[in-house]
Amino acid sequence: MKKISVLGASGSVGVQTLDVIRLHPEHFQLVAFSVGSNIEFAVQAAREFLPQLISVQKEEDAKRLRVMLGNVKVVWGEEGLLEVALHTAADVVVNAVVGSVGLMPTLSAIEARKTIAIANKETLVTAGHLVMEAACKYGVDLLPVDSEHSAIFQCLNGEKREQISRLILTASGGSFRDKTREELTHVTVEDALKHPNWSMGSKITIDSATMMNKGLEVIEAHWLFNIPYDQIDVLLHKESIVHSLVEFGDRSVIAQLGTPDMRVPIQYALTYPTRLPLQATKQLQLWEIGALHFQQMDFGRFRCLQFAYEAGRTGGSLPAVMNAANEAAVAAFLQGKIGFLTIEELIEKAMHHHSVISHPNLDEIREIDWATRRYVMEQI
Repeated sequence: MKKISVLGASGSVGVQTLDVIRLHPEHFQLVAFSVGSNIEFAVQAAREFLPQLISVQKEEDAKRLRVMLGNVKVVWGEEGLLEVALHTAADVVVNAVVGSVGLMPTLSAIEARKTIAIANKETLVTAGHLVMEAACKYGVDLLPVDSEHSAIFQCLNGEKREQISRLILTASGGSFRDKTREELTHVTVEDALKHPNWSMGSKITIDSATMMNKGLEVIEAHWLFNIPYDQIDVLLHKESIVHSLVEFGDRSVIAQLGTPDMRVPIQYALTYPTRLPLQATKQLQLWEIGALHFQQMDFGRFRCLQFAYEAGRTGGSLPAVMNAANEAAVAAFLQGKIGFLTIEELIEKAMHHHSVISHPNLDEIREIDWATRRYVMEQI
């Protein structure tokens, strides 16, 4: 039986991870998890799964939970996240938090030689060089949870990496995929949160609408699979049935297909290198879909994707700046402080404002992250 710690259990990926554990109680045990401030969720999950450790964001919430749950150890804050990531009983740490807050727990869990199931894009975007160096040093597997990277990972099973010609990530296009840039001027937060295919958290849904989510995935793919940016393409695919593809030197292309259900890649990361049945997921019937559609990406329409390629190719500290600016701008949009198109304007300003450090250390990355957020808020 694999014992699991989940960082960000109350988010979209976290909730679906608990569902996978629930579906296979004979194979998985939840030993620790973190939530932000969703105390009701924490209480329900604690009573169902009987974990040994829970972490929350605020100290006052931790005190409340200790009273409500009795024997369960409850911690809080950044130190609490680290404690969940380092729980001695855990075999696999699922990093499902949103944002750069996931970086320190990931590095700590790698040093503790935990297997990492990574759904937190920002960890590799902000400090991919440090994370991959640590994973290599400690012999730790980073198993992708994002549907696109899981698809590539599955397509590469049994293949030789040096024979890869291209990685092709598919993108749904998000909430506004059929709108022109002119039509985006007055879109609302409510409009942006209506994703046509996937049920995701608010920040990721906005990132999908701007195409920054796919940009983050491009950088993540570069680090996970050690592939140059010139060999990573993005393809617009509205149905979200083909999750990604790999082209080889002989022009053969292998694709991974399935219905849009995040439990599939989550479960694969937890069971790798084997598979378990997942009867709760709808079986793919291509005759029901009838046709699959693909379009070349328009970088002028989706400028955030272009920013990601620029940041990735430049490297160093620029991806951390791009990510921090995006997080701050998206938060401001969700709070109604700025318009939708202002998100990309603020990211572009922050990237141009920054002087790139070629190989930043962890302290420099954290300082850059903080300074970039402050700069963006000053612009607002």
